[in-house]
Amino acid sequence: MIFKNNIRKKFFIYFLLILLFITVSISLMIGSYTVSFVDTLSIVINKLFSLTLSNYSDTYEVIVWDIRAPRILMAVFTGIALSIAGVIYQSIFRNPIVEPYILGVSSGAAFGASLGIVYPFFSVGVKLFAFIFAMLSLIISYSLAYRRDKTPIISLVLSGIIIGSIFTALVSILKYVSDDTQLREIVFWMMGGMYYSSWNDVLVNGIAVMTIFLLMWILSWKLNILSMGDETAKSLGIHPELYKAIFITSATFITAMIVSTVGIIAWVGLMIPHMARMLVGADNRYLLPTASLLGAVYIVICDTLARMVIESEIPIGIITSIIGAPFLLWLLRSRSGKVY
Repeated sequence: MIFKNNIRKKFFIYFLLILLFITVSISLMIGSYTVSFVDTLSIVINKLFSLTLSNYSDTYEVIVWDIRAPRILMAVFTGIALSIAGVIYQSIFRNPIVEPYILGVSSGAAFGASLGIVYPFFSVGVKLFAFIFAMLSLIISYSLAYRRDKTPIISLVLSGIIIGSIFTALVSILKYVSDDTQLREIVFWMMGGMYYSSWNDVLVNGIAVMTIFLLMWILSWKLNILSMGDETAKSLGIHPELYKAIFITSATFITAMIVSTVGIIAWVGLMIPHMARMLVGADNRYLLPTASLLGAVYIVICDTLARMVIESEIPIGIITSIIGAPFLLWLLRSRSGKVY
């Protein structure tokens, strides 16, 4: 029976991998300008392997390779990062409705990154400041909710909302003191979007996200043990505080990296882990890759919709919020939020 379950879980992972490839391929082709499959394939192969399959216009090359490809890959890494963070937070805190946005981590990272936009002398450390304030918001939220060796679910959510609101207010102050150019950049950035993505962003974030993913996957069996509680972890020879620090720091780091690059994209870390858990269960050895692939597919689809629904692009954060808020309502009303 266990063997059959493992085969089923692996099937979902391979299926999502194929689905991601198909989704990325379609997203490369469609948009304001539709590029044929042959031309798209020729451009990608030419750029990767220096082989020419067919003649295509320079305009198509710019659209596919210079504009769409980096933003689509950035969408993939964004989905992976936020989904991983959601899985880790939910497992560590043993709480089914925590995620970077709800815990105030995204707002903290947003404040740190906004600091780099308004004050240029901080620009060399935009990602560093995003990480510092993301960690600060997480520590404060958890500390406010922690009482007598327990962290009540309502207290943690309320703490996250409060801390998130404080950092959002601080961002508003930065908006007030910024000039017109900086204000416009902050406003668009706060709504989330891949429109400024470059190949350099893809390289930097891709290395960070995939490194963290591999590390978390290798340690996934320890994440399973930590999700059972500190006493169980200690009885099995696991140092709970050490590994909690490793997992939480890793999740917060990639969240800060993504937020400082593409802005705030809410609810992904809440929705995707639950959807993945419905497919493969709570075993993090399978849950992490499943959630990562599902998150990547989801963000690529949302990004494609963002640039196609109307003539002017819709920030992707608006789309994920429209979908995510009703999902949270459903989650709170179903089985009292006890999903696993």
